[in-house]
Amino acid sequence: MSQFINGKTLEGSTGETVDVIDPSNGTVIATLSVAGSDEVKQAVQAARDAFPAWSTKTPAERSAILTKFAALMEERAEEFAQLESRQAGKPIRLTREFDVPGTIDNIAFFAGAARNLEGKATGEYSADHTSSIRREAIGVIGSISPWNYPLQMAAWKILPAIAAGNTIVLKPAEITPLTTLLFAQTATEAGVPDGVINVLTGRGSTVGAELLRHPDVDMLSFTGSTTVGRTVLDAAATTAKRVHLELGGKAPFVVFDDADLDAAIHGAVAASLINTGQDCTAATRAIVHRSLYEQFIEGVAALYAKVKLGPTTDPATDLGPLVSRRHQETVAGMVDRARSYARVIGGGIPDGDLANGSYYRPTLIADATPDSEIFRDEVFGPVLAVTPFDTDDEAITLANDTPYGLAASAWTKDVYRALRATREIRAGAVWVNDHIPIISEMPHGGLKQSGFGKDMSTYSFDEYTVVKHVMFDLTGEQAKPWHRTIFSLEG
Repeated sequence: MSQFINGKTLEGSTGETVDVIDPSNGTVIATLSVAGSDEVKQAVQAARDAFPAWSTKTPAERSAILTKFAALMEERAEEFAQLESRQAGKPIRLTREFDVPGTIDNIAFFAGAARNLEGKATGEYSADHTSSIRREAIGVIGSISPWNYPLQMAAWKILPAIAAGNTIVLKPAEITPLTTLLFAQTATEAGVPDGVINVLTGRGSTVGAELLRHPDVDMLSFTGSTTVGRTVLDAAATTAKRVHLELGGKAPFVVFDDADLDAAIHGAVAASLINTGQDCTAATRAIVHRSLYEQFIEGVAALYAKVKLGPTTDPATDLGPLVSRRHQETVAGMVDRARSYARVIGGGIPDGDLANGSYYRPTLIADATPDSEIFRDEVFGPVLAVTPFDTDDEAITLANDTPYGLAASAWTKDVYRALRATREIRAGAVWVNDHIPIISEMPHGGLKQSGFGKDMSTYSFDEYTVVKHVMFDLTGEQAKPWHRTIFSLEG
């Protein structure tokens, strides 16, 4: 299955293929034909044709279908966990306990949220009229999802869109499309009508670009790098499409002098290594009070040394590989350059049984200056840069000294200090004494060059619906008072 269009599995017409590679051992697990212009046109047309019937279903009808979808996903949970683990190089423990359960919970959430998609009864703000607000589906959504969380990010795109009554054409990353294709197929088996969810396997430079500029696509939603996000904005400008962007991050992890140091150390390890650090909300910049600085470094380094790299099929494995050899080279290059200006503790490419995969050991970079590459730019790997601070003002300044604003955390026992940090740190999410937890009921999205708009929660409906003002005349008069005020109308 290479493409999923109008409820059917199809092959791409370009004659090109793409290999899906297991990054834990370098083996090819699937070869898919690549979509081209014909498939983009077919998918958009299928979504356009499906929109009238789907958007006019009652909320209860859409909810019932999504409820069946969640139940079917639950039955197939292990199949999804195994496939996600293989294509993305995730430890099986992670996909079983995080990726797949989180996706199922998201379906269940939107099954309920679909029944609470409300407008607003606004009342009478004019003596002669009454007004109300309708919230309506936008139409056909063109979406592009990333490779780091193939299943979850596809769900984050698809679920609020279709729960609100839209139809969607989604292009997953071509290196990790398998669970997205299976997700769409499973949704259709659960009762989502043909054409509501369409998935194209293709390259961003061709399929992605054409999808972005298609005149019959009403909205664009993209998760990925800030650089590509700018391309999406440029494409949207040609037809004035609505845009939702979830882009990069460089999350600060601020440890104040009164923090529970042991908790902060354990939190930093988990939050920096989640998904092998390939997470835009991962802790990447530890900003630690000078009085705790060396203890923090020693504690994190000690735990990093205990992290188990291994086959992704082994439930005991803590850390899987990076997504590809190419990305492994990128991470290794950034770490190697940091050796000239900072202390690099750990890291490196393992040999032996893991040499066939794109593994990289956990890496702690101490004394990283705020203007250094490793402290400012996304690494997207198991790398934590650490710098000290002396005052609370300095900590907040360092936390905000980034073009990104997706997530952050503050570690303190002082409620007033915590409140200040959550108020003054510019990020879409700020955790206190934890880092990373996300739940379906709460929104996810950033500020600054981390994009705009929200995934998950009912706030995501703001992205996938249009607010319409409806006004009724109350007078029943043929010639309204304001008509006579503006024009001299007689009779």
